[in-house]
Amino acid sequence: MFRSCILIAALIVVINSSPTQEGGKDWYKNSLIYQIYPRSFKDDDGDGIGDLKGITSKLEHVRDIGADALWLSPIYSSPQADFGYDISNFTDIHEEYGTLEDFDELVETAKNLGLKVILDFVPNHSSDEHIWFNRSAAREEPFDEFYIWRDAKCDKDGKHPPNNWLSVFGGSAWEWNEEREQYYLHQFHAKQPDLNYRNPKLRKEMEKVLTFWMDRGVEGFRIDAINHMYEDDRFLDEPLRAPELPEDDYDRLDHIYTKNLLETYDVLKSWRELMDKHPKTADTKMILTEAYTDFNLTMLYYKSGSTVPFNFMFISDLNNKSKAADFKYYIDRWVNNIPSGPEYVANWVVGNHDNHRAASRFGDNRIEQLNMLATILPGVSVVYNGDEIGMVDRNFTWEETVDPAGCNAGRDRYAEKSRDPERTPYQWDNTTSAGFSNNTDTWLPVNENYKTLNLEAQKSENDTSHYKMFKLLAQLKKKNVIKLGSLETSLYCFDCIGDQNVLGVIRRYETSVVMLLVNFDENPVVVDVRTWLNIPENLIVYASSVDSDLNQGSHVDVANVALEGAVSVVLTTELVE
Repeated sequence: MFRSCILIAALIVVINSSPTQEGGKDWYKNSLIYQIYPRSFKDDDGDGIGDLKGITSKLEHVRDIGADALWLSPIYSSPQADFGYDISNFTDIHEEYGTLEDFDELVETAKNLGLKVILDFVPNHSSDEHIWFNRSAAREEPFDEFYIWRDAKCDKDGKHPPNNWLSVFGGSAWEWNEEREQYYLHQFHAKQPDLNYRNPKLRKEMEKVLTFWMDRGVEGFRIDAINHMYEDDRFLDEPLRAPELPEDDYDRLDHIYTKNLLETYDVLKSWRELMDKHPKTADTKMILTEAYTDFNLTMLYYKSGSTVPFNFMFISDLNNKSKAADFKYYIDRWVNNIPSGPEYVANWVVGNHDNHRAASRFGDNRIEQLNMLATILPGVSVVYNGDEIGMVDRNFTWEETVDPAGCNAGRDRYAEKSRDPERTPYQWDNTTSAGFSNNTDTWLPVNENYKTLNLEAQKSENDTSHYKMFKLLAQLKKKNVIKLGSLETSLYCFDCIGDQNVLGVIRRYETSVVMLLVNFDENPVVVDVRTWLNIPENLIVYASSVDSDLNQGSHVDVANVALEGAVSVVLTTELVE
């Protein structure tokens, strides 16, 4: 039974921005960024591991879904202890992925398709197999202070780490090195020693890394774990935050001495200046910063040079139990706190390689909900490969687990920590290994649902599919009503009693109107949108959830918009500019 709703709250924001160009200073402001996890995207040589040639062969898909840029997770030389985030050479390609020539071909192909290439930049640490670390362990200048070294604490029971700092992957953040006879800091895997940003020579070397890749045509960087770059030089013990957790669990401590130090923002500013001065192109080079941190600290990255301080609200703040009011609160908070100035724009991250897939976090019937919000809201949309077709997590056994975060957690807790479920190979079709590889043995097993959930099937379906809805949304995102239009967010309640569980998002530009309605309730409702000022009486269905009975192109009565449970719909005027 449908229930009626009326408008109870609204936010209206005028979006001030100039039109987006294919290139130039403004290209990023309304862009769609598509993250590719190279190891799992497409295998060209049949070894069961994704590679650069495989990515290049599928770039037309990236363009086809409306992306402006592709962001590649690490492709650098690496022993693969953390699957590429342990880098042994910052200026070369991991042999399983290809060569520098393969990378140049990828960049050139992307450029010809109108796509920009963004690389993962991993500044916090290197591999312990990097030449810098070997020379540092040998106390060879100037590398002797490229890493964080400390003497052991010694007592009658022997030597101990310098303090109680813990690794993100569990256990002590300190590892003993026999050659140097000191501990080195590793905030992640023991094979990922932390670099010392208090050393100006190290900072200069990392600037050379950025320049090397910009010289090869890279137009931006996603900066990994940026808020881990500096540590308090007093090396004090960190206080307990959750004493009920195991002693080796990272979340047991409050990381006031190893995260979010203000010096980080100064280094970022220097990188912004370096990238702005690079002569390769006149286009703005993108900086995307990853920091799971307090909201106010995230906002500081804008003024320090980040184009996209990742907005993780869909990942960290909201879940499948969140109500419309929760979504409205976090949307409004971000939009209202962006620094003033035309260069600053919002961003909306749907998913990534470190968190469960969006369709698994919210339910596969709600993936359109997130994709619609990320594209209809103003600013930059960031989408993880596979989210455009609604890929879901694969459950892993302990024996199958390869992610160090899961392995270090042990048999009893690996499922809480492992990132393997969201990293399975892309599902292109229903052939061998989902079309990812011609090898039946892939680095991670393919999700068993690939026979029915794959790109080819969604392309051929006559009715709606996640893929077809995503393409429609990406096309709408390029319209002026999304690029330049005002923003309104509103809540509805059912006779103003109980939960306010329908969210409305409206974009307006001149005579064009785009309205997104999201029903967070599992029950059907009827929405009367006449209460919104100047809503045209004649709206059509532009896109809707794949489970919806609302047909694309059909006209709706704005006084009686029927929404089934958990359904989202985009309504527009007939002509959208």
